[in-house]
Amino acid sequence: MTRQMILDLPVRQARGRDDFFVSPANALALATLDAPAGWPAGRMLLTGPEGAGKSHLAAIWAEAQEAPVLAARDLTDADAPRLARVRAAVIEDAQQTAAAGAEEALFHLCNLMQAEGGRLLLTALAPPRDWGLRLPDLLSRMEATALVRIAAPDDALLSAVLVKLFNDRQTKVPHSLIPWLVTRMDRSLGTARRLVAALDARAVAEGRPLTRAMAAEVLDSFA
Repeated sequence: MTRQMILDLPVRQARGRDDFFVSPANALALATLDAPAGWPAGRMLLTGPEGAGKSHLAAIWAEAQEAPVLAARDLTDADAPRLARVRAAVIEDAQQTAAAGAEEALFHLCNLMQAEGGRLLLTALAPPRDWGLRLPDLLSRMEATALVRIAAPDDALLSAVLVKLFNDRQTKVPHSLIPWLVTRMDRSLGTARRLVAALDARAVAEGRPLTRAMAAEVLDSFA
């Protein structure tokens, strides 16, 4: 069998609102982010497992609010006044704040943003009690922050994400393959990303379309 060279081509990440599939797993989170005027103290923490759609939701909110997006690991003291002047910001992966030495910076950002009447959206894998925060005042601020969680994906969401991921890679798949995968894969959107990448790489390497037999072999390798 002839194998093709696998090129490291860029994957188009569709992050617009029209690309976000609403299901019972994420409808509450979307509705909460759509109403920032009601956030207590102007802050909201969006939590959920890896690949659940936190960054996608944050990108939708950031576009609507014209808000800068910054990873917690990159946050510095100099960023706090700059972001507060914009009166809207997204801090991604806030669970990395302590490890990145950014606790003081996030604490100042929270205070300045609230003083300016702005809105601060944070994303994280877990609630603040699990971040390892050592600064008591920041821990108090974060534990007082309203929280909304994206739940584990249901069949409809998992199916839609698989379709989106294949479309991002411009990979054609049989329609019957999606429900077949949903009933056999781990119920994780992070797994969905890795599975689609592996299936796409396998199809490109072998120079043939995706089949159920090929998908079964790839799934076995995930076990």
